[in-house]
Amino acid sequence: MKKLGLFTALLLAVNLLYAQDALKKAREENWKKIKRNDADTSKNLWKKGGTFNLNANQGSLTNWAAGGDKFSLSAGATLSVFANYAKGRNAWDNTLDLAYGYVKTTSLGMRKSDDRIDLTTKYGYDIGSNWYASALFNLRTQFANGYLYTDTSRQLVSKFFSPAYILLSPGLDYKPNKEFSLFLSPVTGRWVVVLSDSLSARGAYGVDTGRHVKSEFGAYLSANWNKEIMKNIVYKSKLELFSNYKQNPGNVDVFWTNVLSMKVNKYLSATVNLDMIYDDDVKVFENTKTGVMGPRLQIKQVIGIGFAAIF
Repeated sequence: MKKLGLFTALLLAVNLLYAQDALKKAREENWKKIKRNDADTSKNLWKKGGTFNLNANQGSLTNWAAGGDKFSLSAGATLSVFANYAKGRNAWDNTLDLAYGYVKTTSLGMRKSDDRIDLTTKYGYDIGSNWYASALFNLRTQFANGYLYTDTSRQLVSKFFSPAYILLSPGLDYKPNKEFSLFLSPVTGRWVVVLSDSLSARGAYGVDTGRHVKSEFGAYLSANWNKEIMKNIVYKSKLELFSNYKQNPGNVDVFWTNVLSMKVNKYLSATVNLDMIYDDDVKVFENTKTGVMGPRLQIKQVIGIGFAAIF
């Protein structure tokens, strides 16, 4: 009887140890699953990526009967990155576009051909039917000095944060799909900044003479479209319109940028950039000989073929 009791106690102890070990393993497996699911959920909340393009062209002429510059070199780089967050009814979209380019020729020397810093962050709360109650912040400026060239001289016309456009706008955002968004706001604050003393002394970019900041209040519209129109060909367009209630609201400021990217293979691509700007406060030369100035449609077009990286 004592042997039977001892055997039974031993059997119960073994079963208890086995059960504890099984329970421990089950807890560890469940914890691993929880950690893995949390990590997966965290990763799914953010969508991040971007593109980088580096383009260069070089040419030289020796004893060329048709004429031309003996040497020319141009180089340009663009970087476009995004980080978008989505959870439940909340959405937070962030984009940063950078561009810089130079061209050098024997007769003209070195000149800037492209220069852009464009940062946008936008928060939205889903209110149904593809509409979001949103708030948008945008900063647009440049890296380096810009000059207006004549045959014999050059004149400084822009610098880093001269100008800079800072915009803060609450409004409604319509996003019917992942390719298109339309942001509308009737109450938008915009600040035109000219930090350069020499440029502010000339009243550049509509800022009052001697001042560094001009505040504006008006209506704002931003339309964005990003679509692969066919295999390996992507078109990206951004249109911004702003009407200043405080001064000539009928003269709408326009900023429209377009990029057509054509992927040749994994590392080679061709890009076509077309930017158009109209700002009634920005005066450019209508006639450089007479010095007559006025607002004009500004157009910048850049074509490049070179290295491309997508990440």
